[in-house]
Amino acid sequence: MNHKITKSQHISKQCLVCGTENQFGLKTRFFETDEKEVIALFTPRNEHQSYPGIAHGGVSAALLDEVIGRAIMAHYDQDTFGVTIDLQVKYKKPVPLGVELKVIGRVTNDRGRLYEGTGELYLPDGTVAVLAQGKYMKRTLQQITDSNFIEEEWFSPEGELPDEIEL
Repeated sequence: MNHKITKSQHISKQCLVCGTENQFGLKTRFFETDEKEVIALFTPRNEHQSYPGIAHGGVSAALLDEVIGRAIMAHYDQDTFGVTIDLQVKYKKPVPLGVELKVIGRVTNDRGRLYEGTGELYLPDGTVAVLAQGKYMKRTLQQITDSNFIEEEWFSPEGELPDEIEL
């Protein structure tokens, strides 16, 4: 299924999931769809390994947590984020290293200050490897961090915006 991309989401320098300057980071990029979902693109490297050739399950959980936490941004703005209250992860298949993975997240229930969401991590052949559902508290970046971070470390990524991403 093709998902029409409407914009990319901001990233930061030191975040474990999206950080451009974190040497062990996942360097993930996030895109909003016209259906108000968020798609993440990520390629696991050797430093993300658990068993030989397989990404650590915690990496998959972190990706799903981040994409569901960011899904609220597609409904509000770049400064609205989800802080995790509860996350449940179900592992269905091993996640290989060295291939581009796609993770999609969405809001399933927006209840004011709290929201719920779900997400899936897809293998290159389109099968779902990991599922997650969670509960989050909506917070603005100003409630989470200071103005120095927002001014100096929260930015739009470089590169072209894809028209579509296929899952």
